[in-house]
Amino acid sequence: MVQVLVTSCSQGWPRSAGQGILEPNEQRIHGPRCEEGEPLSGGRWGAGFAAVGRFVAEIEAAATAKGPLRPGYVLAGDEAFLLDRCRGAVLKGFVPPDLRDFCLSDLDLNGTSLFEVLDRAQTPSLMAPFQVIFVRNVRQLYTRGAKKDEFAALDRYFRSPNPQALLIFVADFIRIPSDARRMEMDDKNRFERLKETLGEHCGMVELARVNEEDAMRWTVATAQEAGIRVEPDAARELVDALGADMMLISSELEKLLLYTLGRGRITLGDVETMVLAAKQRSLYELTDAISARDRVRALALLHGLLNSSDAGEDAAIGHLYMLARTFRQMLVILEKNVRDSRAIWQALWQGFRMPPFAADDLIRQARRYKSRRDLTRALRLVARADLELRSSPPDKRLVLERLVYELASEPKPASPLFASSQLSFEG
Repeated sequence: MVQVLVTSCSQGWPRSAGQGILEPNEQRIHGPRCEEGEPLSGGRWGAGFAAVGRFVAEIEAAATAKGPLRPGYVLAGDEAFLLDRCRGAVLKGFVPPDLRDFCLSDLDLNGTSLFEVLDRAQTPSLMAPFQVIFVRNVRQLYTRGAKKDEFAALDRYFRSPNPQALLIFVADFIRIPSDARRMEMDDKNRFERLKETLGEHCGMVELARVNEEDAMRWTVATAQEAGIRVEPDAARELVDALGADMMLISSELEKLLLYTLGRGRITLGDVETMVLAAKQRSLYELTDAISARDRVRALALLHGLLNSSDAGEDAAIGHLYMLARTFRQMLVILEKNVRDSRAIWQALWQGFRMPPFAADDLIRQARRYKSRRDLTRALRLVARADLELRSSPPDKRLVLERLVYELASEPKPASPLFASSQLSFEG
């Protein structure tokens, strides 16, 4: 009899395991495979993918009695895509679908004490041969206060762990960049605290953010596994447009695989048609409101963009990327004095063009700006918001709302001292 207790601090998984073409708890847990059917070399992937590969291999070996199962693991990092893969591996190995209601539960340390979690871990399930419990908000163990009783209880449990139980603490309140040397000091301190406490008893799995190169490789290899070739320009555009957000990329790739079924190839045009067009129509409506200085409509459109995205405010970097790209396009249009859509294709180079439906709208929007200075101001504001978002702000939505409000407002005269300190895009 095996009981699995998974302790998670995530706010809920973005998608249910086992749904869709790219389901995380089936054949694609390990990630893409090459044409011969063998997993791609772990050495080709960044730290996050490599860590997931090791974790999944250990879970699968334990589930088939081919390897030992540790009494606990800590999944540290906020890369939701990789967390989803780890969760999928545990569910596949230890949660049969017909017993899911009996052996799978969700707890939250905001409303459930750690003592209750450990008590459940010690108690064998009467309704199933094992039990899986996800407990969110593990950060509550590291809030103010010594939490001596809680950590003493953990120590007692792990001195004699229930062999029928597995605890997996998912610590997604820590951000681990693709290059761990660039981790913020606060995150470093949190990570060290995790290692000193839970890491004393559990295996540590570092879920580093996926960088753009890994995202492109994953896109190409996953499509190849489905028998479809992704052109390099298409992979680059997909990753760039979605800000290397792997949850969004996997979702959009699923749509592209269905769209190109039977053709065997995904082109740049396919990405522009299926992924960018709907997103950019809303985006161009937003920039239209911004250029018209209509703050009320601009904020309403921003909320619509955020609410329509599966990732919500977590897609903020992708929205910023598209805003910056659009303002740069308008800057070129203004500088080259483009007046009709026929001339725009000469002014904007391949890979930097907008969809045909947006050409006239963008020209009209660009001409609302009186000078190059107005557009470079907009780019400075976007750059500042990008820096804020990458510094793990408490509220990403607020950062975007403030940005849109400022973009849609008339610029205020700046003092010479303030102006000289601004990031300049002017040559």
